Amino acid sequence: MTTSNDIWYDYLPTPIGKLLLAADASGLREVWFETGKHRKEPDPAWKQDPAKLAFARKQLEEYFAGTRTVFDLPLHPIGTPFQVTVWHALAKIPYGSTISYGDMARRIGQPQAVRAVGAANGRNPLPIVLPCHRVIGANGSLTGFGGGLPTKRYLLAMEDQVARGDLFGAPRRLG
Repeated sequence: MTTSNDIWYDYLPTPIGKLLLAADASGLREVWFETGKHRKEPDPAWKQDPAKLAFARKQLEEYFAGTRTVFDLPLHPIGTPFQVTVWHALAKIPYGSTISYGDMARRIGQPQAVRAVGAANGRNPLPIVLPCHRVIGANGSLTGFGGGLPTKRYLLAMEDQVARGDLFGAPRRLG
């Protein structure tokens, strides 16, 4: 029996390592890296069900294959109203491009909230799908990322190469 509180999970092997995907009846809720400071194990109440995550798996596989540049998934991230505002803004950052935290704060109409934007970015439960890896320091430096800076570097390089049409030069697996 399925209830409105059910959360399903599955794992997806990718070039950046295994991702933990979690969804509920409303959509994809979480994406977690197997390495880095933001790691998570499935909650004991969650149910492993690859079929319930097939919608997300397919699009993420296409993303890593370089054939998908925009996600079209039902999403259900849980956060504060401010966090959700920031996460919506993340979804609007074009594939293959980057912006600064200051630019992001201006985009949401709160130019003084740069640190709060950074904190909300760090709490993004749907990295890759809501592309927090595309947010960088004002000086162009790569800043913290839940999957680790090598993962952020990989994702940005992969997107840059795909956006330029350089599929043969796409980055190989991490590590």
